[in-house]
Amino acid sequence: MLHPAAIPLADHHVPLPPLTLVFGGARSGKSAYAESLLAGVAEPVYLATAEARDGEMSERIRHHQARRGGSWATIEEPMDLIGALRTHAQPGRAVLVDCLTLWLTNILLAEADVPAEMERLAQSLPALAAPVVFVSNEVGMGIVPDNALARAFRDHAGRLNQLIAARCQRVVFVAAGLPLLLKDVR
Repeated sequence: MLHPAAIPLADHHVPLPPLTLVFGGARSGKSAYAESLLAGVAEPVYLATAEARDGEMSERIRHHQARRGGSWATIEEPMDLIGALRTHAQPGRAVLVDCLTLWLTNILLAEADVPAEMERLAQSLPALAAPVVFVSNEVGMGIVPDNALARAFRDHAGRLNQLIAARCQRVVFVAAGLPLLLKDVR
């Protein structure tokens, strides 16, 4: 297991832009890198979209909680991401959303109108009053899934990442624990 200290940290002399997207593959180090972006923020908020539906997910959640420690306010919101952002993205704070693809899973399982929910989220972003860092998975770089639901998820995830990346001032791809800056508009 990679120790979080091995993850290159962000340059904390550069203030957070209003919106940042950090994405990468499974176990790429994206969450640890995203958490490092909020180092030094007085009131960091961790907006968790995961639901502990099984033992493995429960363990992943525990691992994330242990890594970030007790200085974060943790809000669990699997569905109403827009409402949670409106409530918690307040001046003097910064919010980390971990992660967009788990939120996408939740709205798919709820049989919601996925394109409409993604567009609602994108449209809500300019009104947020605090910096927000989104974490998302890149799931479209592997083989084509063998079933319709998995293919739909992959396609929605790719569209969601594009939609959010277009609205973010900073976009970082993380691979093997190394951040690659793709976009930085100041």
